[in-house]
Order: sequence, then C-alpha cells, then structure tokens
Amino acid sequence: MAGFEGIQWAAKQLRYTLKDKSLDILESDARVPAVSRSIHYGLFLAFEGIRFFCKRSGPGKLEVIFLSLDKNLERFQRGIAFNLSHAQQGLVPEIDELQGIFLRFFQDPDMRAFLGEMADLNAQGYLRPFTFDEDQSIGVTFPGDPAIRAVACRYDSYLGEPFSGVVIPDMVRAVGVNGTGCLKLGINYLMSVKAVDKARQILPDAGSAMFLDDHPSAPLETRKVTEWDSSCCLFALDDGTVVKIPESPLILPSVTILGICAVLEQMGITVEERDMTYGELIQRSEKDQIVAICSVGTAGIMSRAQKLVLVDGDYKVIGTQQADESHPLFTKLGESRVYLWEIYQEKVPVPEGLNLFKFEV
Repeated sequence: MAGFEGIQWAAKQLRYTLKDKSLDILESDARVPAVSRSIHYGLFLAFEGIRFFCKRSGPGKLEVIFLSLDKNLERFQRGIAFNLSHAQQGLVPEIDELQGIFLRFFQDPDMRAFLGEMADLNAQGYLRPFTFDEDQSIGVTFPGDPAIRAVACRYDSYLGEPFSGVVIPDMVRAVGVNGTGCLKLGINYLMSVKAVDKARQILPDAGSAMFLDDHPSAPLETRKVTEWDSSCCLFALDDGTVVKIPESPLILPSVTILGICAVLEQMGITVEERDMTYGELIQRSEKDQIVAICSVGTAGIMSRAQKLVLVDGDYKVIGTQQADESHPLFTKLGESRVYLWEIYQEKVPVPEGLNLFKFEV
C-alpha cells in the first residue's frame, strides 16, 4: 500500500467532543485511552483525508486553501453518522460546524509556525480528521463519548509514478449490502493492506492492488472493477475517452476524481461514467486499447500505473497491461494532475462545478 514520503507533522492535534462541543488543542502525540470501543472493536472509527495549500496573503498574513471542501466534509459527516446509533444522530455535526472546527484548529497560534513553513515551501498539505470514542469501555455498544480528533502534515509525495499493481480477485474491500464501501471507515482499510501484501507475492515491487466487486462466486469475467486498494480508478482508452467507475455502495465517492474529471472535460476530453467488467479489461488489454489505468485519490491526486498484472481465479498470470506513454492522452492525464494542484495555488482558473474555499488564519 502506498505511503507518504517526506512527511512532517504539525506539533498539535485537535480534539472536539460531540456531546458537549468542547474543543481542545493537544500535543501531536497526545494519547488515547487504551481501553476503548474504538481500539478493541473498531467502533466509531471514521476518517477523512483533505488536501490543502497554505500561502502568504500579505505582510504577516496566512491563508489556507481547499478545493471542494464541502464534499470532503459531507463524506466525513456520513461516516460519523454511520458509526452512531439512531438515538445519537443528533450528535452528528452540521457541515458548517465541521468547517468551523477545523478552521479553529488552523487558527490556533501554535499552528502558525508550521503553516508559515508550509507557505514558504509551497508544500502539499494534508488534514486528517478522525473519530474516536474517548469513553473507557470495551463494551460492544455505540460510543459513549464520541469525539473528533484531527492532525495535519505536509509531505513531498504519495505513491507517485511509475507504480505497478496486481488484480486480486478473491478478496473484496467491502460488502455492498452493508453500505460501507462508500464510506471512509477503518474497517475497510485492513483489507486494502492485506490485498497489497498478496499482490507482492505475485509482483514483488507492486505498489497497489485492484479490487473487483463483492460477487466472488460469479464468473470472473463478469465481475466489475471497483477500486484500487486505497484509491479510485480511471481508465484512459486509446480512442481518447476516459472511463470513470460509477459511485455505488462499493465505491468511495472520491472528491479528487470529481476534480480531475472536471479538468479533463475542460481540456476537451470525453469522460464516460460506466461500469467496466474484468472481462472487458482483459480484452481491451489484449488489443492494446488501454492507454493507462490511473489511481486517483487525495494524497497523490493521480498516478498512472506503469503496469497492471492480470490473473485468473487461481492467480495464474494471464496478461500484463502496460501503459502507452507515447499516446497523447497519457500526456494529458499528467497535465490534468498538475492543473488540479495549481488550482489550489490559484495559478489557473477553477473549472465549472468546482469550488475553492479560502480562509485567513
């Protein structure tokens, strides 16, 4: 599974309790209770990844910039709601409340040096809010003292290019009937790590694994491609179109992929939203009709796979999809990644349908 390179953490973290709405700024290494439902059962563990940019907006002034922040907060809100009982739904923060919580974190005086350094480096920023049950209990019940914590970092890269992957057909990231695949929950990501571990048994330098749908008993060729282990998929075809997998109970509604698709469409590239079966992927690969398969997510924005190893149900290698770096669309994909990051830096216009959020801190 891909990791962050060159990561530097802010010296503080945020804690916000949902019951009494108290907000505290803690040390970055502040501990959590060893006895907790969150620790022992994985209850009330939802999280979010939010990219941001920090710049100096004037003498002594700093500004943090987000793209489509409302979409990130809506996704985080859905994760919080899933982890609470019917009777606790009144504790779920409104979107404006979440925005205010994180803005207070960035505005804390102890965050200023970190943000100022980020601005001077033009660094990539990553805000990671997560939920936790502060109550000291190991009972298998809903959280007794639900809270939000948040940390922030800057980093150099995530996943990057070139990277290779392997299709893992006998593992599923989530089960659609439970409605968890479309949420950023801790329970989904153990399978992601296990899938990459299995991929490396086939291809030692694999950086990612590709999941199929949650119907392992169905004929392999009919099963649908869902996601990479920790990111969404885009398929660039040799006819100049790009295929985006539709959202579903199995697909995390990626905020970044909406931005990339808006940029591609602004470039005049057709983006088609539809399912792709594993059989179609195999056939198109055999006919050299795939330019690149992209991993799209918050931290890395977009990375084009150098190769994807295709296997059958017994993990026998049946083909390898190689990226076509000579195709004009391959270059356009790279340009779209650069453009999306330049939106944060206010170097280029914001495509229609996307919103920039700017806050003075």
